[in-house]
Amino acid sequence: MKSVIYVLTALAVFGLALWAYQENYRTQQVLKVTQGLQREIGAAQVRLSVLRAEWAYLNRPDRLRELADLNFDRMGLLPLRPDQFGRVDEVAYPPAPLPPITNAVDVSTLNGEQFP
Repeated sequence: MKSVIYVLTALAVFGLALWAYQENYRTQQVLKVTQGLQREIGAAQVRLSVLRAEWAYLNRPDRLRELADLNFDRMGLLPLRPDQFGRVDEVAYPPAPLPPITNAVDVSTLNGEQFP
């Protein structure tokens, strides 16, 4: 009886060791994937910061003013005036949708009369 318990205990220990071994490799694989994703996120953040810096550089007011002055004759640019803007009451909003027909009545056969 003791030998059966010893064999079952040894098998349980081997089974747990195998399970722990597999979990260790799964964990290492997930850590590698996570590190790769973190590197990609870092590279994307660097690219985003560079793009933001370029956007800020290209949208400097003095540069835009120079471009407007250089292209004034060719593009016919004019300064904005207050009368070029509209009012809120001038905005054409789409009409409200009609409510759905819930109790339809067929009028062509009402009271047994036929209409042409």
